[in-house]
Amino acid sequence: KHGINAEYGEFQTFQHYFKQINLRFPFIMSHKPSTALVQYLEDKANEIRCLSIECTNASKSGHPTSCMSAADVLSVLFFNEMRYTNEEPRHPSSDRFILSKGHAAPGLYSAWCAAGLFDKEKLLTLRKIDSDLEGHPTPRLNFIDAATGSLGQGLSVAAGMAYIGKYIEKASYRTYCMIGDGESAEGSIWEALSFASHYKLDNLVAIFDINRLGQSEAAPLQHQMDVYRARVEAFGFHAMVVDGHSVEEILKAFEEAKSVKNKPSALICKTFKGQGGSEVADKLNFHGKALNAQSEKILAEIKGRMHGADVVPRPAMIDDAPRVEDLPIKIKSDIDYKLGTKLATRLAYGHALVKLGEACDRVVVLDADTKNSTFALKFKDVFPDRFIECFIAEQNMVGVALGCGARRRTIPFCSTFATFFTRAMDQIRMAAVSQSHLNMAGSHCGVSIGEDGPSQMALEDIAAFRAIPNLVYFYPSDAVSTVRAVELAANYPCMTFIRTSRPETTVIYGADEQFEIGKAMIVKSSPTDKVLVIGCGITLESAMGAYSTLAGEGTNIRVMDPFTVKPLDCEAVVKNARECGGRVVTVEDHYPQGGLGEAVAGALSSADFITNQKILAVREIPRSGPPAVLLDMFGISANKVADAVREMTK
Repeated sequence: KHGINAEYGEFQTFQHYFKQINLRFPFIMSHKPSTALVQYLEDKANEIRCLSIECTNASKSGHPTSCMSAADVLSVLFFNEMRYTNEEPRHPSSDRFILSKGHAAPGLYSAWCAAGLFDKEKLLTLRKIDSDLEGHPTPRLNFIDAATGSLGQGLSVAAGMAYIGKYIEKASYRTYCMIGDGESAEGSIWEALSFASHYKLDNLVAIFDINRLGQSEAAPLQHQMDVYRARVEAFGFHAMVVDGHSVEEILKAFEEAKSVKNKPSALICKTFKGQGGSEVADKLNFHGKALNAQSEKILAEIKGRMHGADVVPRPAMIDDAPRVEDLPIKIKSDIDYKLGTKLATRLAYGHALVKLGEACDRVVVLDADTKNSTFALKFKDVFPDRFIECFIAEQNMVGVALGCGARRRTIPFCSTFATFFTRAMDQIRMAAVSQSHLNMAGSHCGVSIGEDGPSQMALEDIAAFRAIPNLVYFYPSDAVSTVRAVELAANYPCMTFIRTSRPETTVIYGADEQFEIGKAMIVKSSPTDKVLVIGCGITLESAMGAYSTLAGEGTNIRVMDPFTVKPLDCEAVVKNARECGGRVVTVEDHYPQGGLGEAVAGALSSADFITNQKILAVREIPRSGPPAVLLDMFGISANKVADAVREMTK
């Protein structure tokens, strides 16, 4: 106030005073919403409350009180703020909404029902076995972009969407994300806040539903709204504390957010769990419970507050997002690696990204401050506008990548050391539930990285990623197969993981070699092969070294490169094992549990002949040392493969 007085001097009237404030700070003094609009939105909020109670009653489960706290914000969003079309909820130009507090799904479904997307009869199928209105949102529904419910993940997805809208598509659509106060304890929320602030995502609005109560007790900060504001502001957001049950305050806050430039906005809404029902409002022990016993009285209480207001039209969608064609992508530039030369597959990954970026302008690449090691830097050097640095926040990177790929707007590839992806396994698990087209590349696998030691060695990733539904796990062994893995990943409709290696490996494939998902390559064979040896990446080098040693001793072995560990070419494994007398050696730079050896054992379990398999893998926590020494120390070197074959054939 003093600053304004100093600039404008004394004002003759309060009207003149407020006029000058509005000139200087136009976002503060938005017009007062009409009584008709306020009453209409209050009615819609109460309709959402009633529908949430009714559908959870029908399913005898759900989280109605969590919906009741959010109803006023949902009403303002769906009936005044957001621009969208019921005819195509995931229209490229429509505003995006992510319900990070996914347990409030009945409230979201009720909002869409009230908006006319589907009827109440469908809403009442909530949680039924034949209904897509599941307990938490999934993209089985045409109005859901990402599955939520594993808390703390939605804001990262929303930030990815907002990034694409602002920097790639340069479109008008805005992105909104509702976050529960309990889930704000998750570190991934703060990773996402930091990312959104760094990239000045002024088209993103985070909405914190501060309803005070968690599942089993009060949330840590309860209603300390000043603390929430200070924390969110410290992360670079324009923060507004509002009464989350005042439609008028919510309207003004959203209007203010649209005026803020070069920083994202946050509504910190003081709400009460169970708002609208005096018997349950702000009371514990109602989380995740239908209100059957109390519902008749609560519904009457809520309906008694409704105005019967006339409909107020919501704003029209601005259709300015570019159209994209989801066509097959083929690398057009030559693959000019010479047979017999050595090149690390992580470097080939960087080359492949550039070739893919040349072929398709929808390719975007993300990294977690390892781009000079994963060689995603190669892509950034050529296409800086399509590279997103996510810094050391792998959980957020995966969520942002999911958001980037939502609605098939882009084709995202994200990379870091393979072992660091394990800290984002919940995000990866939820990306599968989201039916995401998310491509990941993990470098620095296994003991072969050498002196950096066990904290940097990915030795669990095959097991972890094999468990992810519909994910393809590529493990290329040379530069050519790495390029083809990247190309195939870009065209695969679900998730992929590409395991790249730090050491150089020999180029064994010609540029014209054809690769397929789930199709193994036979690298060495003869009619007199005694043992089938299967290796990937650096351990294919071990297999090839053993091949040469054993050939000099008069023993022939067959060498297989699976190319994809998932899906494994089970038919080829069984066929070639049969031709080698049922004797199989697998060798992997990975722990034995869940790795290549166990995948092969699973394939051999269907064989109608007796098999004998040896699994060579890293069987204890490793240590720092030269790569060649470590390979031998932990039993996966060429010498160890040769020893296993000799023992099997003696």
